[in-house]
Amino acid sequence: MTTNPPAGPGRARQTRLYVRGLGGERPAVPVFPERLQAAAKAKMSAADFAYVAGGAGAERTMRANLAAFERVRLMPRRLSGTRERDLGVELLGLSLPSPLLLAPIGVLEAAHPQADLAVARAAAAERVPFIFSSQASVPMETCAEAMGDSPRLFQLYWGTDDEVTRSFVRRAEACGAAAIVLTLDTTLLGWRPRDLDLGSLPFLRGRGLAQYLSDPVFRSRLGTPLPAPDVQPPRTPALIRTGADLAAKGRAFGLSAGQMRSAAARFTATYTRPDLSWDDVGRLREWTRLPILLKGILHPDDAREAVRRGVDGLIVSNHGGRQIDGEVAALDALPGVVAAAGGLPVLLDSGVRTGSDVAKALALGARAVLLGRPYVYGLALAGEAGVREVIGNVLAEFDLTLGLLGLGAARDLGPGALAPSHGPDLSPYSGGRAD
Repeated sequence: MTTNPPAGPGRARQTRLYVRGLGGERPAVPVFPERLQAAAKAKMSAADFAYVAGGAGAERTMRANLAAFERVRLMPRRLSGTRERDLGVELLGLSLPSPLLLAPIGVLEAAHPQADLAVARAAAAERVPFIFSSQASVPMETCAEAMGDSPRLFQLYWGTDDEVTRSFVRRAEACGAAAIVLTLDTTLLGWRPRDLDLGSLPFLRGRGLAQYLSDPVFRSRLGTPLPAPDVQPPRTPALIRTGADLAAKGRAFGLSAGQMRSAAARFTATYTRPDLSWDDVGRLREWTRLPILLKGILHPDDAREAVRRGVDGLIVSNHGGRQIDGEVAALDALPGVVAAAGGLPVLLDSGVRTGSDVAKALALGARAVLLGRPYVYGLALAGEAGVREVIGNVLAEFDLTLGLLGLGAARDLGPGALAPSHGPDLSPYSGGRAD
């Protein structure tokens, strides 16, 4: 007879929280997803929380993402568990200890002064890949240095200045990115009422521009004037404070106040490109030898076209519900994209909140998942330590979910782990589910 408890990150984390609770200690970073969000809301300013938490329109897509996970039911098998679980997956030639990546999220300074740097350190400590954002608050080189040899990827927004885009790709290569993640669903900025009601776009205040302010090509453009904007802000004390904020941000990057104003204006004029096309994917392939992942794929025909274009992977995503109100839920689109991808690795982004969600996504065919807003809430509450807490909680629940399903490894997740309505008879694509 053995007295050793079952091993694994889930049991270990449970034990730590319960034992610390004997002394009256409660987690500084709540475990329950809704409490985590509420605690972050209480900590953040109204404008900062609105930017992170908000979605497009009436936020129907955000709710649909969560509802899609609610509809999927897991089907455990009994008396088939193992003492330890293998959470590892293979992705893009990397052997990862878990199927979790941290999604690219812009303007992380809205949550914490250390922003992307704190997230990079947390990701490296927890051995989770971090996808650097084009709209970061800390340059990619600084984050890469902090991560050592831990895996990182770079998310690319393709603006109207191709030379800036190429410069970003070269920098990503130089700082050891394992892949370029080309985001397809932000060729225009979505209609976001929370931000609009506050008249708040962080980029106009110089926030989330670190990749641009540190880029030699972008900086070389700052002396070139742009057409005067059609709308001018009213001259109020708030505008004076914005000017002071811009000047302070500029000093951090060795730019004058005038150059910083020019940088903010140039960014807002050039960072979206509505006419991005499949031919541009081919051009990106010519620019880099790094693997290319396309983020924002929802339709099976787009998945098939991506295969024809020779990309290396797909990320099913609706940008966390931030772009189109009433869009298909990412999890609902996942099976159809997997079926159309012909063996190409498919990842799932949007709506992931728990370790159980991770298991559901993998059972429906995802190779790995991206975690987004929850880690930002952890960042807001406790910086690097808060991000680590959120990662640890998600992976602990994922480990326990695997064990309770009677599975010994992440790779064992498949249709057999789902209740019949979501199992082997699931239609490859129906635009949704009939439950």
